[in-house]
Amino acid sequence: MAAVAMTTTVRPARRRPSVGRIAAWVVMAAILLITLLPFYWILRTALSTNPALAADPADPLPVGLTAGGFERALGLQSTKEAIAQGGSGGGLRFWRYLLNSVIVSTLVTGCQIFFSAMAAYAFARLRWRGRDKVFGLFLAGLMVPAIFTLLPNFVLIKQLGLVDTLLGIALPTMFMTPFAVFFLRQFFMNIPSEVEEAALLDGAGKVRIFFRVLLPMASAPIMTLTVLTYITSWNDYFWPLMVSYSDSSRVLTVALAIFRAQTPASGTDWSGLMAATLIAALPMLVLFGFFARRIVGSISFTGIK
Repeated sequence: MAAVAMTTTVRPARRRPSVGRIAAWVVMAAILLITLLPFYWILRTALSTNPALAADPADPLPVGLTAGGFERALGLQSTKEAIAQGGSGGGLRFWRYLLNSVIVSTLVTGCQIFFSAMAAYAFARLRWRGRDKVFGLFLAGLMVPAIFTLLPNFVLIKQLGLVDTLLGIALPTMFMTPFAVFFLRQFFMNIPSEVEEAALLDGAGKVRIFFRVLLPMASAPIMTLTVLTYITSWNDYFWPLMVSYSDSSRVLTVALAIFRAQTPASGTDWSGLMAATLIAALPMLVLFGFFARRIVGSISFTGIK
């Protein structure tokens, strides 16, 4: 008589979440809610009309639901329609300001990454007298508050005749920054020296090694630094405000003040202002969200705390 073996699958007992784990999730949820609440309030204000906002400012939902604020921000609404919704009556030259922001941010990012990578290579892989002392002095620039450099930079830009130009906005941060050099130097120092020695044996010079060997290997941290630099340049406000005086050089962040300057009789155009703010911030939020994992990985690899 054949014996039939019956097997049963034993499922592991579920572990009940501990009190500490539940508390951690509650804290994380609270932090996430606090972080996202301002963005929701901006969206709620942008989708409301100004008279309705004045009548019911505490309503958590959009009051007088409309896309008029976005239409004014994009310059798509007529003066009559804008005044009817409590708007300023004049829209932004959105596409002009957007183009200016793209030009300035691209110019700053491209030049800064290129020159910072060359400086980081010189500090990390080349041997020359006083290298570490020069790098320490250069790194001390991280301790200088940016506001201390505004007046000297403005005097220099004025003497160069670049006031109210896109080049004048981009020039002070176009070449390199201490953080960018330090960030890339940390990566170059972690590359095994055997890679460079093998290229030297094959007859490659220092310039060829930098462009053909090290730069491709540093694509991940360079991409991370590119995103961070682009976001920083895009969000810059005070320096472009000092240098630009006309629409030809005004960037998008500075242009948001137009909604405060063109205040209608009923008060500030909060709906249009919040809509323009959301439009200006949205590209950088999407960019950071898309590269967030790569940014965190590169920063942890380079050892920056």
